Order: sequence, then C-alpha cells, then structure tokens
Amino acid sequence: MAAAALMAMAISSCDEDTSTIGQSLTNDNDRLQITASSFPVTTQTIMADSVCSMSGDCFLGRVLDPETGALVESDFTTQFHILERTYISPESRIVKRGDDGRASADSCQLFLYLTSPFRLADSLLAMKMTMTELQRPLEEGVRYYSNFSPVRAGLLRSDGLRKDKVFSYENTTETDSARSSSSYVENISISLKQPYTDRNGHTYDSYGTYLLHQYYDHNENFRNNYKFVHEVCPGFFFHITDGLGFHAKVSDIGLRTFYTIQTDTGIVHAALTLAGTNEVLRSTHVTNDLKVVAQMCAEREYTYLKTPAGLFTEVTLPVEDIKKGHENDSLIAAKLTFTRLNNGSSDSRLLDIPQSLLMVEKDSLYNFFEQNKVPDNKKSYYTNFVSKYNNYPFANISSLVTALWNQRVKGLRENPNWLAEHPNWNKVVLVPITYTTTSSTSTTVSSVQHDMSLTSTRLVGGPDNAHEPVMLDIVYAKFNE
Repeated sequence: MAAAALMAMAISSCDEDTSTIGQSLTNDNDRLQITASSFPVTTQTIMADSVCSMSGDCFLGRVLDPETGALVESDFTTQFHILERTYISPESRIVKRGDDGRASADSCQLFLYLTSPFRLADSLLAMKMTMTELQRPLEEGVRYYSNFSPVRAGLLRSDGLRKDKVFSYENTTETDSARSSSSYVENISISLKQPYTDRNGHTYDSYGTYLLHQYYDHNENFRNNYKFVHEVCPGFFFHITDGLGFHAKVSDIGLRTFYTIQTDTGIVHAALTLAGTNEVLRSTHVTNDLKVVAQMCAEREYTYLKTPAGLFTEVTLPVEDIKKGHENDSLIAAKLTFTRLNNGSSDSRLLDIPQSLLMVEKDSLYNFFEQNKVPDNKKSYYTNFVSKYNNYPFANISSLVTALWNQRVKGLRENPNWLAEHPNWNKVVLVPITYTTTSSTSTTVSSVQHDMSLTSTRLVGGPDNAHEPVMLDIVYAKFNE
C-alpha cells in the first residue's frame, strides 16, 4: 500500500481525474480505491510580539520601514568563543613591554563582518554605533527573546569599555586591492587601543594587554567558555546611536589581540583571536512600532508575513471536515499552497520577500525554537518561496492532518471538554525562517532560526479574503472490502 500511495501522489499531482487510479495500481483481487477532495482553509494574521533570538545571525541597524514609515531598530549582544587549547607564547618572549615591565599587546581590534544590507544604494551612508562592555554575561539556560533589552536588564557596565564608531556599510578605509579580493567581506573595524580598567580597578594600556595578562595570571579562565565569559570577557553590546537607513546581518564577529614574540630565529608576529560564533550566546534585540504592527495585523482581506519579530500567518486546518466520512481511510496526500500577493509599488526600497517558511503547530511554536528543533515532516514542515509561481507550496502535510485527528479522537475519549481546553488543536503558524543544511547522501536541515532580517509580504487569505479561497487538496486511499 505504501508503494501504491507514492505512485498515487505522483499521479494525482498532475491529473485531477482519480477515478481509475486504484485500478491501475493493483490487481482485481486487491484493488486500492483512491478518491480526492479539496477543502477551504481559513487564515488570519497574528502578531509575533517577540521571537527567540539566541545564537543564529545577529543584526544591527536603524531604518524607516518603507512599507509603513515606522522606525525599526536592531541591536545585539554577543559573547566570545575560545578554543579548548588556547595558546599564547610565554610572557618572557613578548617583545613589547609596558611601564611595569610586563608584556604588552601591539594592538587590539574588533571586527564586525557584514552581509545582506538593507539597501545597497545607501552603502556609503554615514552611521554611528556604540560598543559597550557587559557587566555580566548572558546566562546559559535562559531563553532570550527579541524584546530582551540588555540596557533595561542592567547588563551594561557603566564604567567599562565603551567605544563609538562612525562607519558605513561600504568600508572605504580598506585598500582597493583588499576590497577587490574574492574573499573580501564588508566589515566594521573598531580599534581598542585606549587604556582599559578592569572590574577590580586595575588599569592596562589597552584591552589587548588586559587579555594577555589575564591569560598569564589566570590561565584556568581560558580553559572553557563558561569560565572565560564569567571571569574575563562577559561580552559586548552594539547599537546604533546616530543615523538612519542602515540595516545588515552581522554574520561573523572577531576580537583579535596582536603581539610580537622573540624566537630563537627572529621576530614573529602573532595574534589571539576570539570569535562571536554560534558556540556562544548571542541575542538580537528588535524595536518595532507596535501600534503600526497592530494596524497591519487587523487587515482582513489578506494575511501578512513580516520580520523581524513582526507578523505571522495563522492557519486553521479543516481536520474534522477532511475526516468526516473517511474515518477509516488512509490520508496519503495533503497539499497546501499559499500564494503571494504582488506589491504594485516600484519603490526600490521595498523590503525583501521571506524566502523560507516553517509550518508548525501553534501551541508548539515557542518550544520548537527554544529546543532547537528542525522540521520532521510529520508535525512540522518547511518550504521555500517559488518565484516562478509566486507561492509557498507545502507538498504533503498528510502526516500532520492525521496526527491532529488522532490527537482529537484520543483527547475526546479521555476528556469530554478536550476541545474547549485545546482551542488551538487544529491551528498551525507560518513563520519566516532561515536554516542551515548538511549533506552526505542527502541534504538535511541541521538548524532553524527565526528570520531576523527585514522582510515583508502579503498572502492570499484572511477573514475577508477577496481572492480565490486557500484550498487544502486531499487524496484518500483504502482497499476494497
């Protein structure tokens, strides 16, 4: 039956006449009966309010949303990752010395590597950002959402390292030869050469020298990330303080301390490199105009997908209608496609279209991201935008529909009030995401994050849908008695 089901799905996808499918798949003594039907699906826009924003990519910027004219701001907090066997040459070999006779760093720089700018036409727009040292780090086991503000939480160190930086997306301080390299990535470079005073009141000639001394004096704090972020470097907070029109993904972050050592054969330049990667906690904080977002959510003639932390589309699946009269049939195909409404504006500043969507049960939405789950094609699915057809197709969600029905049957058998106590039992949510994959014999999704970039689109649907209804196409199968 499984083999027949696969063939039936292929046939039914290209031929609406399914009356003879069962006859073509099985012999007369064991004939499989195939039937098909379609059911309207109801949708509405819901406010995201905030989303889990731990790890993944960070975003930095301040722009006016061209769709609404509302201000959108993104800032972020990051820790830094050390290798299990971080090594710095013995202090006695360091060439540069401070006034106290101890090792001193040549320089210290922090790099923010940028991709996915809001608008390339504004790549030379002058912006100002501020980097502030944290008093204490983001903690393991705590779920940080996009409405979490390290400022309000009191995480910033008032007397710590603070550095202002004027920049543009296109880093014109780099040489033309460097920028012409195929491996070049736009970046913001922040020099940390000013004197630095640690939490114990000891002053160093630079932050890089502080890191060197911490390594020599308290090497045990460089043996794992937990000790490092709690005892040496809690991390930094980055936010825009002046300018408008810049928004980009901060794909990588590097903190580099450069020093020179004397070897038996000569002078060698070396560096301690720390990275703000997915191995440590990072969190993007998003500020939206909630009044404007609420007005968009109230639209009834279509639904919205909007990021960062803006709007999702809720879908109510007609599970009871699908199973009525087919309680004992197998559900072998359930195709659901969401069509995008084109935007008639020619404004080049319009936001990008979300490229990937997750479909997940409404009551499992938060747990899915908090527990770092990936789509299992049983109760959660993902799809990509198909520009040729201007839609988001979910090819087969039959496992989800069947699971929801079985959940309903079991719930009512054990509790007559189950439906009233589980109002979201047949509801799923469409969420814009980004994801990474691994490849061996096949491509597998290895991680999923909320899309924190600037995107927006409208979908056919809504309580007062003015277009063709959103339909869920079903294929049933059963053996003749």
